[in-house]
Amino acid sequence: MENTRTKTTRNSLILLLTAAIWGMAFVSQSKGMDYMHPFTFNGVRSLIGAASILVYILISRKIAGDKAAPLDWKLNVKAGLLCGIFLTIASTLQQFGIKYTSVGKAGFITTLYIIFVPMFGIFLKKKVAPVVWAAAVMAAVGMYLLCMTESLRLGAGDIMVFLCAIAFAIQIMTVDHYAARIDGAVVSCIQFTVCGVVCCIGALIWGQPTLGQLQEGLGALLYAGVLSCGVGYTLQIVGQKGLNPTVAALIMSLESVIATISGWIAYKIGFLTTDQTLTARQIAGCVIVFAAVILVQLPPEWFRFGKKNA
Repeated sequence: MENTRTKTTRNSLILLLTAAIWGMAFVSQSKGMDYMHPFTFNGVRSLIGAASILVYILISRKIAGDKAAPLDWKLNVKAGLLCGIFLTIASTLQQFGIKYTSVGKAGFITTLYIIFVPMFGIFLKKKVAPVVWAAAVMAAVGMYLLCMTESLRLGAGDIMVFLCAIAFAIQIMTVDHYAARIDGAVVSCIQFTVCGVVCCIGALIWGQPTLGQLQEGLGALLYAGVLSCGVGYTLQIVGQKGLNPTVAALIMSLESVIATISGWIAYKIGFLTTDQTLTARQIAGCVIVFAAVILVQLPPEWFRFGKKNA
């Protein structure tokens, strides 16, 4: 029987892999804007993600045969629709925001959900340990160092991504509410179908998509669709089972560090044309966020000062 500590460690590693996939996806999302409208990119990549997950579901359930776990379709569809609504809002705001801000800043502002998750959790009577609050504050300081200019002004893109962070926090809390009772792959497939359909409608109205656009941006679409959507969000739903949602959010916030580093590398090799260079202050911000995530992963007993082991 798997003990709680082992399960927590395994799920934390799953979310760490999720953060890595998402962090590198910011480069693909930024590159995709060179070829097509944000609604077009978001809609197509979401449908690619949904299709890749559907293939996995069909194959895995075929292999399992009679041993496949029964599905509560009503609950899974309900969870998928709710997650899909918030995911659509969040990913659309993020995609538009990336047009007007850098990959690194978009990654760090997005991870402000680490602050919103415990705030929203209070209303749902979720207990949050003091060390988690401290780590959340540390992460906020780190993101401030990376994102804010000397004039203390946020650009239009920054504001869009800030609003996206609120929507992502609600999506994380929704996943946490249903995680123990749903099939992660099924819910992930439904949420991306919702997002894909809504965004494709937006693309037809405002984006004027063409086959040429899709062909030119195929590489970015495949990474963002298959890996970021199909694999990443399914891993998120699986990894969140049994974890405090605030802890899960802090682990996933490492995507901001990875986004910044991958954006800088992409700029240096000429894949991205906008300057992604980090200043000393921005590097300090990355370090602080990374330290916050490590802090929240330390064993709880390390913070029980003045108490002796039984």
